[in-house]
Amino acid sequence: MKKIYLFVLLCMATMISKSQNDLDALLAAGVDDAQRFANDYLAPGTNGLMYSMNANWFNTADAKPLGGFEISIIANAAVIKDDNKMFLINTADYQNVKFENETGTSAKMVASVLGDNDPSIFVDVEYEDPLGITRTTTIELPTGIGSENINLLPTAYIQGALGFSKGIELKARFVPKVSTDDGDLSMYGAGLQFEMTKWLPADKVLPVAISGLVAYTHLSGNYDLSTASILDGENQRLENNTNTWLFQLIASTKLPVINFYGGVGYIKGKSESDLLGTYRGTSGIFYEEVTDPFSVSSEVSGVRGTIGTKLKLGFFRLNAEYHVAEFDAFSVGLNFGFR
Repeated sequence: MKKIYLFVLLCMATMISKSQNDLDALLAAGVDDAQRFANDYLAPGTNGLMYSMNANWFNTADAKPLGGFEISIIANAAVIKDDNKMFLINTADYQNVKFENETGTSAKMVASVLGDNDPSIFVDVEYEDPLGITRTTTIELPTGIGSENINLLPTAYIQGALGFSKGIELKARFVPKVSTDDGDLSMYGAGLQFEMTKWLPADKVLPVAISGLVAYTHLSGNYDLSTASILDGENQRLENNTNTWLFQLIASTKLPVINFYGGVGYIKGKSESDLLGTYRGTSGIFYEEVTDPFSVSSEVSGVRGTIGTKLKLGFFRLNAEYHVAEFDAFSVGLNFGFR
């Protein structure tokens, strides 16, 4: 479990180590330009994580009876598609940024946090020196985790479920803070599943169960930028807070050993990243000192389809599922329960 979350931190660290110097340099072009680029650059990564962290909230529509419980160890991964690896940057939308040797078109596809610029892409950034003279410096646009051949966005957690009467089941998932020398990451969530077929007189003889689910998940992390930044300053860091809601309709079979389940759901979420601390220009890049330069955010809202299977052998259960959505995702769970 910890190794999977350290991998998530590795993805974040790889992105930051590859991009931080150039995002720093983009501050020379002005906060607005740096913020515009950072927002488009980071959004595919945070959006993918929102889909990954919402997999495997359920493995059946058959709600547990009063006192029934299940403890699960779950690992998920969202699939990075080619469309998520690039975004269109149009320098006409920027105040002080142009592509190197720009002639004719001002629009070009460049790597997002999930992609890779191969070959490298350079831009010219205009800034004013302390004497008010306009100067130009050339910087390389950041690449992403695609340069490390990373094509999945993983999440993992421990989840518990407890049955109440009348088809109601409460769920909770949790990851204690996982820390490295440069950052930390934590996650928690809660859900309510309610089985509608439990309210029918013929519930005991029906071959299928139908449930609804509402779930909330929160992820937070921060990364120390002080060792990666080319700029002088204090307390330089990146903080992220991500919140999602899942609304899901579920159907499953009710067989003794192997069951199949699926459903249609709707995900809505928002991820906010704050570049914090104080930054002062160095190495020939001059501009005023900037404190807490900017915040960027991305939102997701979309339908997903789910199909899965669950093997039950007494106290032990194993399930696997696949989700079709803007970011496809797959998940496996090792479950221990009693009902």
